[in-house]
Amino acid sequence: MEVAIVLFVIAVLFIVRSVQIVPQQHAWVKERLGRYAGTLSPGLKFIIPFVDRIAYRHSLKEIPLEVPSQVCITKDNTQLQVDGILYFQVTDPMRASYGSSNYIMAVTQLAQTSLRSVIGRLELDKTFEERDMINAQVVAAIDEAALNWGVKVLRYEIKDLTPPAEILRAMQAQITAEREKRALIAASEGRRQEQINIATGEREAFIARSEGEKQAAINKAQGEATALLTVASATAQAIERVASAIQQPGGEQAVQLRVAEQAVQAYARVASDANTTLIVPSNMTEVSALIGSAMQMVRTGGGARPS
Repeated sequence: MEVAIVLFVIAVLFIVRSVQIVPQQHAWVKERLGRYAGTLSPGLKFIIPFVDRIAYRHSLKEIPLEVPSQVCITKDNTQLQVDGILYFQVTDPMRASYGSSNYIMAVTQLAQTSLRSVIGRLELDKTFEERDMINAQVVAAIDEAALNWGVKVLRYEIKDLTPPAEILRAMQAQITAEREKRALIAASEGRRQEQINIATGEREAFIARSEGEKQAAINKAQGEATALLTVASATAQAIERVASAIQQPGGEQAVQLRVAEQAVQAYARVASDANTTLIVPSNMTEVSALIGSAMQMVRTGGGARPS
C-alpha cells in the first residue's frame, strides 16, 4: 500500500513537472541535460521531467529602460547632464539567453557610451536643436551591436538636457539681448516704413493736386474757347441777319434812321456831362456826312457777306 502511494505521488509529480503553460508574448528557453534544446512558444507544452528544464524566461513585449543620468562634454567643452529612456524588444530568445550574460546592462552601458560619443561631436547650441538626430544616431549605434544579443532597439528619447548654472545664466542673458535686438530692429523698421508711407502719401497727394490743377486749367481753357466760339458765331449770325435785312426794301432807310438815333444819343450823353464842353458844328452837313460814311461801311460789309 505504501509503495502504491509513493508511486502515485511520483506519477503526479512527474506529470506536474512535465506540463508547462507558456503565457502569451513570452518565450521560454528549454535546456536538456545542460544544453539548449529549443524555445517554448505560448501555450501548453510538455517537457521531460528531471531531464529538461526551463533555463530562461523572456518577455517579448516592448520594454522601456531608463538610462541613468550622466555627464557629457560637447564639442565646445561644455558639460551637459543628460538622461534618457530606451525602448527595446527581445526578438531572439536563444541569443538573449546565451549571447550576453546580462543584455539589459549591456544595452544600458552601450546607450550611455553612444550618447557621449554623439554629443561630443556637437556644440552646445546644436544639442538642443538636434534631439531627433541624437536619438536616431544612438539607436543606430545600439541596434547594430544588440543584434548579437537577440535584442531589437526600437527608439531612444532624451528626457532632459541640463547645462551648468553658469551656462544657463549666460544663455538667458543671450536670449534677452537677442530679443532686445529684435525689438530695436522691429521699431526701426516700423519708423522707416512710416517715413516711406508718409513720403509716398505726400508724393501721391502732390501728383493728385497737380493733376487736378492741370485738368482745371484745361477745362477753363476749353470753356473760354467754347465761349469765344459761341460769341463769334452769334456775332457772325447777327451781322448776317443785319446785312440780309439791309438788302430788303426800306432796309437802308432803317439803318440811316438807326445810325442817326445813335448819333443823337451820343451827343446827348456828351452834353449831359457837366465837365465836358460840347462844340456843335456850324455846318450840320458834317453830321449827314458821318451818317453817310456809316452807311457806306454797312453797304461794304453787306457786299462782302458770304453767299
